[in-house]
Amino acid sequence: MIEISSPVSNLFGEKSKFTQKLKNFGINTIYDLLNHFPFRYEDFSHIYKISEIEPNQTITIQGKIIDLKIHRSWQKKIFITEALIKDDTGSIRAVWFNQPYLRYVLKIGKIVNFSGKTAVDDNREIYLSHPVYEVAEKNNETRHTARLVPIYSETKGLTSKMLRYFIQVALKSLKKIKEWIPKEILLKYNFPEINNAFYQVHFPNNLSEAERAKKRFAFEDVFLLQIYNLKQKLSLSFEKAPKIKLDLDWIKNIIKQLPFELTLSQKKSLWEILQDLEKTKPMNRLLQGDVGSGKTIVAAIASLTCSKQGYQVVLMAPTEVLAIQHYETFKKLFNFIKIKDQPSLGLLTSSTSKIFYETDLESKISKKQIYQEILKNEIQIIIGTHALIQKDVKFSKLGLVIVDEQHRFGVNQRAALLNSKKYLTPHFLSMSATPIPRTLMLTIFGDLDISIINELPKNRKPIITKIVPPENRLKAYEFIREQIKQGRQAFVICPRIEKTVEDVESGKVKKLTPREIFKMEIKNVEEEYEKLSKKIFPDFKVAMLHGKMKPKEKNEIMEDFKNNKINILVSTSVIEVGVDVPNATIMMIEGAERFGLAQLYQFRGRVGRGEHQSYCFLFSDSNSTDTLKRLEAIVKAKNGFELAEIDLKLRGPGEFFGDKQTGFPDIRAKGLMDPEIVKASRESAYWLIKKDPFFKKYPEIAEKLEE
Repeated sequence: MIEISSPVSNLFGEKSKFTQKLKNFGINTIYDLLNHFPFRYEDFSHIYKISEIEPNQTITIQGKIIDLKIHRSWQKKIFITEALIKDDTGSIRAVWFNQPYLRYVLKIGKIVNFSGKTAVDDNREIYLSHPVYEVAEKNNETRHTARLVPIYSETKGLTSKMLRYFIQVALKSLKKIKEWIPKEILLKYNFPEINNAFYQVHFPNNLSEAERAKKRFAFEDVFLLQIYNLKQKLSLSFEKAPKIKLDLDWIKNIIKQLPFELTLSQKKSLWEILQDLEKTKPMNRLLQGDVGSGKTIVAAIASLTCSKQGYQVVLMAPTEVLAIQHYETFKKLFNFIKIKDQPSLGLLTSSTSKIFYETDLESKISKKQIYQEILKNEIQIIIGTHALIQKDVKFSKLGLVIVDEQHRFGVNQRAALLNSKKYLTPHFLSMSATPIPRTLMLTIFGDLDISIINELPKNRKPIITKIVPPENRLKAYEFIREQIKQGRQAFVICPRIEKTVEDVESGKVKKLTPREIFKMEIKNVEEEYEKLSKKIFPDFKVAMLHGKMKPKEKNEIMEDFKNNKINILVSTSVIEVGVDVPNATIMMIEGAERFGLAQLYQFRGRVGRGEHQSYCFLFSDSNSTDTLKRLEAIVKAKNGFELAEIDLKLRGPGEFFGDKQTGFPDIRAKGLMDPEIVKASRESAYWLIKKDPFFKKYPEIAEKLEE
């Protein structure tokens, strides 16, 4: 017997060609194999009598082979195999092209099932064209004929027929899997038990059985996600947070001093955050808004509210470039507003540490010094990267944690920031510009309350977006040249490297390692930089930015770009999040079809931040209708949320999250898109947490959550 976690080599041996074929397709374990679900079924369940057959039918017949012959076609010199099949009502021919080996498989006198489509020859005689065959033996379960036959996504050398064989062998050898969904839930939604579900999704007796099994698998992961979210909420409900009093007149005074007017949704989001800060239960909120919608200003005002009450604030960003940008935004804000006891501002990354004081003085200090200043509460607002959660960083009175584009900043990370259990749990605000559809947002971030900024600041000009086919490339270059001559600047994004490539020597699909992808992306940037700086725009200052550069070098390049010392910046997708250069008005994206729409939307949001009209050029060599449809969506979409919904429909959840699924459509991922499944999983998770919050009766669920 084999376990579901066993490698596929346990079925056929490590050196078997079958094992290698499965591994090349990304199927490494029995779990992977059983989760390679069919995307449709051929209905061969009804066995017809030969006398009942009509042209252009998809049928199954059962009969005895009474004749078998092979001959060559005189026109195309290909092998034609013909079998004459007889039952008690008549006879019919079955015809196959270029399969001479069938003479060794099909034997005269054998009773065989044939499933396939009927056709009519030149003599108006009905025959079976290329049918699937299977010897009909007593008590032998069929897998290719006389039933609903599963059809799978395939690859070179790995057909649905082979996959059916592998899966049936696996199911027969499999040790019984322990059921982990409570019986009450299985009964309520009419879900099959897990072992039956695997049989029924691959070899169902009827379509309704297959649908029930699919629903069970779609429900599973969404259910676990909902339990995880509720557990996070439950953990936080036992914690106590600092009560940060709201001084409404003081807030109004700050807003009045801003050099721009807050939008209605900015004001609404700020109000929701400030109300949460007044509670003694930790805030757990996601601030969602389009690129450039003004989330940082909302976070900055919330930060000032906390520092006024004597509490420290941490803002953590995923990259050094973004951390520095947030620091600069806060500095600008502090220069505009005049308040009593303005807080000091700190920056801490792996390579930089400095403080900005209320006296407008900025000084670089050592890491050791900044650690001491943080501990003594001499720095009230600290901005940085993951350097903030190192063991040397200890806070005096932490009231609010803000993270940018890192939603899963859970209880453990907060504990790392606290360094001690004696303090209150800080409030938590996550910010995101990644457009996520409402259904997915409520499922994935169900532990977070959500505030949405759904409008851009006033006087922002819409970004003109164009798809550029190869024949218009030179025109686009000329347009960019004219813009730069007028004093503007341009970003150039190099195409994303796919996770797999065709290996020319072996003819197989090769899976790339993260290191290989990284190297290839850098090579792309270097080649694009050489082309643009020497051939296309030799008269302009062109620079490049990629992940191999040291932080200091990256920061210097970004600083020069901001100060217009660089006309064109060639980069990998590192530029995607948070870079703010108001004078940059051109976003040029090479290989646009390789990026998801949400990512393209992020790139586009890097321009359009100043007074000048901005443009986004999507360069693509693809002629695919689907590709053009996707790219046209970004040209037409009014906002990020609308675009995310389109992206989800066009690509499915697996690719939406950036990880292609082997079985398409992926049943598990589709659960995220199904409102019924989301509702059922949420209700079930609430029922379970209420009944048994620590899973004493359901240890299997605790194990699944660990997985």
